[in-house]
Amino acid sequence: MTDESYQGFHLTALDARRFDFGNALRGYDRTRVDQFRDQVAEELERLARANQELDQKARNFHEQLKAFRERDKALNEALVSAQQLRGEIREQAEREAQLIVREAQQEADRQLQSVRDEVARAQQELQALWRTRRSYVAQLRHQLERQLAELNSTEQDPVPGFTAPRPAEPDASVVQDLRQLPPRNVAPTPSWLDAVMEDER
Repeated sequence: MTDESYQGFHLTALDARRFDFGNALRGYDRTRVDQFRDQVAEELERLARANQELDQKARNFHEQLKAFRERDKALNEALVSAQQLRGEIREQAEREAQLIVREAQQEADRQLQSVRDEVARAQQELQALWRTRRSYVAQLRHQLERQLAELNSTEQDPVPGFTAPRPAEPDASVVQDLRQLPPRNVAPTPSWLDAVMEDER
């Protein structure tokens, strides 16, 4: 039987049950033919049911395969989207990190410049205070020297009504030693002032 004749031939269980073999002289045993026909019909019914089950399974497999392919396509698209999103997130994180570092550097520079300005102002104030101190000490020394000179000249005034003979000119070293002594009836110079005058010298 060729494929074309097989594809064109369609036999069902009902066809096998209704098929009439006819009567002929010295023909086949009708009972055995009927039994065989029933067996053929039952086998055709079984094969038809099996074929239906196989068709249903095949359709189910095709549907599952289609679902798997759609799911695989969705997973691939999701994977591509996730990779793109990861790249975008990485780029955004890098930009934000660079921005944070740049802002932190700028803030550090501003704070450093502020500290430098404060140090410069403190140095200027210190120099101004030092100049004021030097001026004050110089004025105080000048005033003390003038008062000391006045006191020394007062001690050399003669007693009224008495003319003392002119004393001999003392030695210069002796005069220098006497000037270093505190004058009489004058409070000694405070120690802190001596220290300031010594620093100025």
